[in-house]
Amino acid sequence: MQNKILLPEDRIPKYWYNVIPDMPGPLAPVIHPGTMQPVKPEDLLPIFPMPLIEQEVSQQRWIEIPEPVREIFRIWRPSPLFRAHRLEKALGTPAKIYYKYEGVSPAGSHKPNSAVPQAYFNKISGTKRIATETGAGQWGCSIALACQMFGLECTVYMVKVSFAQKPYRKSMMQLWGANVIPSPSDQTNAGRAMLAKDPENGGSLGLAISEAVEDAVSREDTRYALGSVLNHVCLHQTIIGLEAKEQMAIAGDYPDVVIGCHGGGSNFAGIGFPFVADKANGKQVRVLAVEPASCPTLTRGVYAFDYGDTAKMAPVAKMYTLGHDFMPPGIHAGGLRYHGASPLVSQLLNTGVIEAKAVHQLGCFEAAVLFSRTEGIIPAPESSHAIRGAVDEALQAKEEGKEKTILFNLSGHGHVDMTAYDDYFAGKLTDYEYPAEAIKESLSHLPKVG
Repeated sequence: MQNKILLPEDRIPKYWYNVIPDMPGPLAPVIHPGTMQPVKPEDLLPIFPMPLIEQEVSQQRWIEIPEPVREIFRIWRPSPLFRAHRLEKALGTPAKIYYKYEGVSPAGSHKPNSAVPQAYFNKISGTKRIATETGAGQWGCSIALACQMFGLECTVYMVKVSFAQKPYRKSMMQLWGANVIPSPSDQTNAGRAMLAKDPENGGSLGLAISEAVEDAVSREDTRYALGSVLNHVCLHQTIIGLEAKEQMAIAGDYPDVVIGCHGGGSNFAGIGFPFVADKANGKQVRVLAVEPASCPTLTRGVYAFDYGDTAKMAPVAKMYTLGHDFMPPGIHAGGLRYHGASPLVSQLLNTGVIEAKAVHQLGCFEAAVLFSRTEGIIPAPESSHAIRGAVDEALQAKEEGKEKTILFNLSGHGHVDMTAYDDYFAGKLTDYEYPAEAIKESLSHLPKVG
């Protein structure tokens, strides 16, 4: 009974997988928020360095991972793949459950997979300082770590509700040299405008993005970094699924369903896109995104052009969205509180290549507790959505009396999220279904794109 399947360091993938050549149909254009015309690469230069812009629009299926990036990856990659024997036994299921564990990174999540290359490409392009946002703090920690590795300054706008809920994430960012600012803040026009409307505003990822983008474009030495959603971020994360495919082959197995939690799309793309490639080549495999019912972008949003941020400074992209001024509730899965979704994930869902489901907070914590007590790892609240999805699939297999192979991405650990578990055990958490009227109101403000 093998518990973990390991790859040696020399098996770290040398190339990222770009899903764009295998997409069903052409991608919708990205629109400039000022002119409402398709974005040209040079329009993005105040925000991103040219190597990342090139990756954003690349049509190459395989893009080389630079050796300085792989050198840092060797600190924690390849990450382990586990067979969840004890969880299977507890569920009494005929299903086999595997999970790829990304919590072994120094920051405790999958986010350094993109933070490290983003810092590297900024460094070689002459950037001195990075401005970014973070929700739950995993991305902020990861970019702080990566900036420290490459000698870059780092400023992080952290969603205010998470700034209060997750003080140790703030401490980790500061330990790695970052300046951490609760958002909305009085440091930017976007933040000041929101505070003027509502001094008690708890913030959102869309608003924190607005502050970080405004910061970046106001300084010549600064560029912006985003931890999810964008094509180049999804590209970087495919290292997860590429390793997992090799590890599943070593185990002599192949998944019937591949599962990732979903907020903006980065860890889901990381585990799922390499299997989308198999699907494009005729393999029978389901790829499932699991999101919170309180922020149901994929399951209750609309597929439309929308701004990537609240202040309408980021480019307009075609994606599943709840509306750019959507203000989410303060659920504990802070990393999943984004109003939109990756355009790549969105198009794959719209064309039926992948699936999506929404789950409630209490059911996710119930699954996380079961997982902790069987497998021993304390999952991040975000990652618990993938566990819930895997448990549901395993219970369905039990009910139907069918064998099934399940693979999910355990995108991070919950060691600095214990306030959430304390609240769960104290009965302070509730399930929250985002009101249809609020979604309708937010969607009424979508931009008009010809």
